[in-house]
Amino acid sequence: MLALFWVLLAGAVAIWVLVIGLSYYATKGDPARHSEKTGLRLIIWGGCVFPTVVLAALLFWGLKIMPELRRPADGPTIAVAGERFWWRVAYEVEGDPGVVRNLPQGGVPSANEIWIPVNKRSEILLGSPDVIHSFWVPSLAGKMDAIPGRVNRLVLEPTELGVFNGACAEFCGTAHAQMGLRVVVATEDDFSRYVRAQAEPAAVDDSPGLRLFLQNGCGGCHTVRGTPAEGDVGPDLTHVASRRTIAAGLLPMTQENIAAFIASPDHLKPGVEMPAFGVLPDAEIALIAEWLGSLE
Repeated sequence: MLALFWVLLAGAVAIWVLVIGLSYYATKGDPARHSEKTGLRLIIWGGCVFPTVVLAALLFWGLKIMPELRRPADGPTIAVAGERFWWRVAYEVEGDPGVVRNLPQGGVPSANEIWIPVNKRSEILLGSPDVIHSFWVPSLAGKMDAIPGRVNRLVLEPTELGVFNGACAEFCGTAHAQMGLRVVVATEDDFSRYVRAQAEPAAVDDSPGLRLFLQNGCGGCHTVRGTPAEGDVGPDLTHVASRRTIAAGLLPMTQENIAAFIASPDHLKPGVEMPAFGVLPDAEIALIAEWLGSLE
C-alpha cells in the first residue's frame, strides 16, 4: 500500500505540474504566436494522450498488487463483536461464527484486547449484536464496520512488535468515545502461549471475593470459567487481570480502578450498561476487586 501511495502521488504530481505549467504559459504568452494547428496538438497530446497514458500506467500498477493484497490469511482467525460499549473477542475460530451474542462456540474468549502474531496474516471476523460499530486500529489497518446481521472480514499483517491502540470509529451511543481496544502484536510463540493460557479456566480458590462476586449477581452477566459464573451479557472475566486495561481501554488494570468501576461504572463511563454497586460496603467492593485482580 505504501508503494501504491508513492506511485499514485508521482503520477498526480506529474499531471498537476503539466496542467499548472501550461495554464501559466497560456495566461502569460501571446496567443498570436501559436497557430490553430499547434493548439489542436496541445489538446490532443496534453489533454488526451498524456492523461490516458499516465492513468493507464497507474491503473496497471494498482491492479498488479491486488493478488498480494487478497492473499489468503496464514495466521489465526479471530472473531470480534462490537457491543455497547466494548469488544467481545474469540480466538481459534473455525468457520463462520455468524452474528450472535455468544461468539462462537468452541472459541477461546476474551475482551477488549486482541493478540496477533507478527509477520502473519491474521483474519478478523467482525460482527455486532446491537448497532453498527467500526473497528479501527490506525497503525495496522483502515476502518471496517461491524454490522448486525453479517460478518465482515479484515486481514491484519503487522510487521512490528508492540501494542497498538484502537477504537470504535462509528458513533454507536453515549459511550462511543470510550469504546477502545488494544492490539498486541507478539511473536508467534508468545501468541500461542497466550491463547493456550486464555483457554485454561481461572485459577481460583474459595476466597471472600469470589463468594461476594457470586452473591451479588455478578455471575449473571460475566463468565469466570472454573466457577459457577456463566453469564454472557458482559465481558468474559476468566483472565481479566492479564489485560492492560479495564472498561474497554478506559482505565489501567489496577485493583483500585476495578473497585472504582464496580462502585460507579456510569460515573466513569456514561452510558455503560453495567449497573452500579456503590450500595455495597467499600470493604466488600475491595474484596471483589482484589479477587478479580488476581485472575491472570
